[in-house]
Amino acid sequence: MDVNTTEDQQIESIKAWMKENGKAVVLGAVLGLGGLYGWRYYQSEVQTAKEQASEAYSQAVQALASGNDEAISQTQSFIQSHESSHYAVLAALQLTKVQIEKGDLDAAAEQLNWVTSHTEDSALLAVAHTRLARVLAAQQSFDTALSELDKVTAESWQGKIAELRGDILLQKGDKSAARNAYLDAKDQGASPALQIKLDDLAQ
Repeated sequence: MDVNTTEDQQIESIKAWMKENGKAVVLGAVLGLGGLYGWRYYQSEVQTAKEQASEAYSQAVQALASGNDEAISQTQSFIQSHESSHYAVLAALQLTKVQIEKGDLDAAAEQLNWVTSHTEDSALLAVAHTRLARVLAAQQSFDTALSELDKVTAESWQGKIAELRGDILLQKGDKSAARNAYLDAKDQGASPALQIKLDDLAQ
């Protein structure tokens, strides 16, 4: 067998195959490389956006902590421009602390309602619902506050929820129901201060 003839036939076969399929191979390679570089670019952009959001969040929280006069509006602007970000929810919770301290309960309630509709994180939701319940109780909306507590279903929170329910019922003037709530909280190992609350009710 003539080796050269066999090699020539192989080369001709390859040329014929490339003629038929060459464009598809090149196109596939281009698309493959384009997709790879496009994905890397996308990942880089996402990482950059996360870093920028993190930095802006840190600046907003620092401004709130410093008591800067523009801190509240600065934080609200951050929340609006990053509302799909986890950082926006965290910033909103920080903002509500300041609003409550300033006595702006309406704004705090509005912000906490925003949090509950913008996160699915169970821990953050529990914080938002309990904080909102306290705000509503301070506004004398006791029944609404109690219903807010019902939205916290995490087992690890039930002791705290029972104690807070007792606090709100006591504010409402229902001492009997408050005592039952405190006893429920005690059974679930709530705070050491709970016994003092029970003792005060017994007097």
